[in-house]
Amino acid sequence: MFSRGIRLVNNVQFQHLRLGHRMRGKPPIYSRTINERLDELNYKDELYTKRIDIGLPPTQPKLSREACLKHLKRIKTNTELEQLARHNKLEVDLDTVRKDWLELLGPQHKKRIAEHYGIFEHLYGEGYFTPFLNLEVLYDCYPDSYLPVFTGNVIKPLEASKQPIVNFESDNEALWTLALTNLDGHLKENDKEYVHWLVANIPGNHVEKGDTIVDYLRPFPLKGTGYHRYVFVIYKQNGKVTYEVPKVVASSSLDDRTFVTREWYKKYQDDITPAGLAFFQSDWDPTVKDFFHNTLNLKEPVYEYDFPAPYIRPQEWFPKKRPFNLYMDKYRDPKQINKEYLLRKLKTEDPFKMPPPPLKFPNAHPLPKSMPSWLKLHERKIRLKWGRVNDV
Repeated sequence: MFSRGIRLVNNVQFQHLRLGHRMRGKPPIYSRTINERLDELNYKDELYTKRIDIGLPPTQPKLSREACLKHLKRIKTNTELEQLARHNKLEVDLDTVRKDWLELLGPQHKKRIAEHYGIFEHLYGEGYFTPFLNLEVLYDCYPDSYLPVFTGNVIKPLEASKQPIVNFESDNEALWTLALTNLDGHLKENDKEYVHWLVANIPGNHVEKGDTIVDYLRPFPLKGTGYHRYVFVIYKQNGKVTYEVPKVVASSSLDDRTFVTREWYKKYQDDITPAGLAFFQSDWDPTVKDFFHNTLNLKEPVYEYDFPAPYIRPQEWFPKKRPFNLYMDKYRDPKQINKEYLLRKLKTEDPFKMPPPPLKFPNAHPLPKSMPSWLKLHERKIRLKWGRVNDV
């Protein structure tokens, strides 16, 4: 009796532990603790969360709050400016406004826009910089006018087919490096770039006197891949630098232009510092096809997305609260439906006569009483030119 009672108690405890509590997953002795699970869920890669400023320090001291308030108070108390603004006679010099913007808020605004487009993340990973140096890039694509590169404006491949004009302020003794890369256009490896232009040891702001390591290559965004980001970055050198990069000419293959900015900068970070930034976006145009065939001697890759066929639920014997014609049109060929609408339109058309005037009050004209309700609604839509009749 005593031993049998022990067996009964052990059996109840076993059922309580294994059946009463339906345990899922691994047993507690093998599974992770709650702290380990939280650490796993809250894990963030330091490459993208730890930010490091790799740029130049600000050239001008930041205005204090008191100075800004004093300046605003002086403007608001100026009655002459107030009267000119009230009568729409206040003239503002846009060149002066742009100069002040570039010196005060322009670098911060450019930095925010670049972060929005993911420029720093895809160039340097955890690195970023504030572009205190204004980099002016102009494409000579129109007679007597230039197309500027700002921060994310759209420029077509045809408009950027020629080497741009680059201007920036610099001392004659300073040396610079200019790099142009495509962050989205590599044909074989997604985590790499194509370098479209690389000029080193630029004396002052004379880009044409620098050492051209990689010849300029026009943008060639592929069809179906959307907008590609093309980034100009100007680096200030501490002295003359010799880059261990093979010489790339215009006739070189695309494989020779494979580039990773983060690794390249990591190798030469003691000799160069990013100072200026400008970038644009570009998407496909017909000249890309000619560029692949005539310049690269390659077939043009074309990316298309095959949308799956829309799901149509099986037919029902008695579909409730659904117009008969619209319900049945779901299971018909759309081309046949458009053909019926087109034939109906052409039935009353005569190339030698003026079309009949539209009904002034379409809903006022009665329909036959024997006509079904779904067909009446169909006719009213055609009279009012609503719905599918406008697709033909």
